[in-house]
Parts: sequence; C-alpha cells; structure tokens
Amino acid sequence: MAGLALDGSNPDVSLLYDINGLAKGAPLWFDRVMEFVGEYGIMAALVLIVLWCWWSVRGSGTAEDSVTAVVGLLWAPLAAAVALLINIPIRGFVERPRPFLDHKGVEVLVAGKTDYSFVSDHATMAMAIGAGVFIAHRKFGLAAIGLALLEGFCRVYMGVHYPTDVIGGFALGTAVALLLTPLALALLTPLVSAVSRSRRAGWAVRSRAAREADLAGGCGAVGGTRSLGIPEPRPDDNNLAA
Repeated sequence: MAGLALDGSNPDVSLLYDINGLAKGAPLWFDRVMEFVGEYGIMAALVLIVLWCWWSVRGSGTAEDSVTAVVGLLWAPLAAAVALLINIPIRGFVERPRPFLDHKGVEVLVAGKTDYSFVSDHATMAMAIGAGVFIAHRKFGLAAIGLALLEGFCRVYMGVHYPTDVIGGFALGTAVALLLTPLALALLTPLVSAVSRSRRAGWAVRSRAAREADLAGGCGAVGGTRSLGIPEPRPDDNNLAA
C-alpha cells in the first residue's frame, strides 16, 4: 500500500505539483502566513466559531433548541477526537509516505513531518468539527465547513499531503460526525438537559435573559409545559352542599 501515487502521471501527484507549485512563486511572507494558517490558524478559527455559535444559541430560539444546539457543539470536538483515533489504524495499514519523500521538487513549508501521510489529521479534525457545528447551526456550520475546505488546500499547498490524503480526511471526519450523531444525541442530551435545569450551571446552555423570558412566557425549563388557560379549582369547590 505504500506505493500509492508514486507515478508522476497520477492525477493525484499532478494536482499536488499544481497546488504546491504556487508556494514556489509566492513571496516568502505569504508562505509563512500559509504555514501558520494551515498548521494552527484554521484550527484556532474553528474553536472560535464553536464558541461564537455556543454564545449565540444560548440566547435564541426555545429552550429545547438551545439544548439540541449545545449537544451538537459538544459533539463536534468529540467527533474530531473519535475520527483521529479511527485514523490511527488506517495510517498504519496504508503506510503512505509523505509526498516530499517520494517526489522531487516539492516545496515543504513545514519540516519535521515523519509520520505517514494518509489520511490527513488536520483535514479530518477540521471537517469533523465543521459537520458537528452544522448539526447545531446551519450558518455557523457552513462557515466551519468552508474553513475545513481551506485547511485541506493549505495542507497540499504546504507540501505535506497529497490531495487524496485531504479528501480521505474529509470523508472520515464527515462520516464519524454524521453516522455517530444519533448515539451522541442519546448520550449527551440527558446530560445537557440536566445542566440547563441547574441554577448554577444553567447559563452554559441557556442565557439568564433567555431563561427569564421563558419563565415570563410561561415556558419553564426544558421539558416544562405552557399554561393551557384552564382555571385551577377553588378551595370551596370541594365543599359543595351534600
């Protein structure tokens, strides 16, 4: 399996040279920016998107919507971690060397990459987080998926992955995030619902202003019911003349 994409006529290798070739003609400062963005920047931006989305969903929609969204946001980084664990045996089975080890003329922006190439950890994590955020909130999810796609481009631009390494990472991250969502919902929803009903920790799921609005509107904590307008029986109703 280690001989994948060794032929220079392979479209995978051709696309590698096309994208990585952009680094050779770019100014040094731009390559340094791409190095930082591809190695750390995009992952940090994804964390910020998760936090921004969490802050947003706490104060909008119904209490049930907030619980569902927070569950999705909790699942996003967990899905990335699960996907990375699954990738360990995949990399050991495929044993694909980094592209700069098998092909001359590859511009390597990040030195010291000695592990196997397929599949890309960065692409896997980024897309798993993107898919998880998409489950929680469509608009934030689309932004996260866009960053994941940019991460994949950066990894090839930096000369540390083949395009198919990135595609494989996208597929793995998406599959884990989506296929395991029912299990994640079943396990995390009761926990998040309990937190939302807590006086001390409820702010983590529902903002104070939103909870006060829920109470004012007759919709208590998650799982509560709205008043149906049926009058309560008066104390003397049970003392009717016999």
